[in-house]
Amino acid sequence: MRILGLDYGEKRIGAAVCDELGMTAQGLPTLSRKTKKHDLEMLGQWIRNYAVEKIVIGYPLRLDGSEGIQCEKVNRFANLLSKSFSLPVVKWPETMSTKEAEEILISAGVRWQKRKEKVDRLAACLILQSYLDCADKT
Repeated sequence: MRILGLDYGEKRIGAAVCDELGMTAQGLPTLSRKTKKHDLEMLGQWIRNYAVEKIVIGYPLRLDGSEGIQCEKVNRFANLLSKSFSLPVVKWPETMSTKEAEEILISAGVRWQKRKEKVDRLAACLILQSYLDCADKT
């Protein structure tokens, strides 16, 4: 089963897709947000091209486990995705995934301009890989 992983943001959406066996996440180009219509068209292309059967979206809980304003935005977007594509959408806890992605890129020696281009895609990979790793154990 192919799964699309998303790191939702107000300006960009990081994206990743898993391999056909559901073992590893691979990054897709970061989607620069424009309009809802544009964003859904781009996501729809990936869903069709990769025969996606499920979407996993990062759910940014606070460090104490509570939901904040960003969770409300993710909830609205997750509902829109579910209605638009008739696919199950799983909200997956992802506190600090962007920070973790940033640290990985820094330790790899990636300069700040390139990090900005890659951080959302890597965060989406981390979210999706975390989900795949847990799904394997159940």
